[in-house]
Amino acid sequence: MSFKALSAALAILLCAGPVLAQGARPASPPAAAPASGLIDLNSASRDDLMSLDGIGEVRADAIIRARPFKAKTELVERRLIPEALYEKISDKVMARPVPAAPAPRPTQPAPKRT
Repeated sequence: MSFKALSAALAILLCAGPVLAQGARPASPPAAAPASGLIDLNSASRDDLMSLDGIGEVRADAIIRARPFKAKTELVERRLIPEALYEKISDKVMARPVPAAPAPRPTQPAPKRT
């Protein structure tokens, strides 16, 4: 290979390096991810719940005692909060499903010794 060809190849690699590195960056998450910033009714702390408009100590404690929730609409269905308050906070909360506990294994009787 001639010196000119080697120099040209090196120049291309040096100039293309930053461009190639930009393509290797991990994709950033979408700006408006639907679940980002939502408070999970099934795992939120008392303070997190109290950060919602209209939720004080008493309602936060009632929500915690009523866990788990299958849907956020259960706040109204179970009469924990009025519907007007639900309409204010519904876009700020979610009810992520609680992971199912593994089924207990049936115990086998010990073998009889004779």
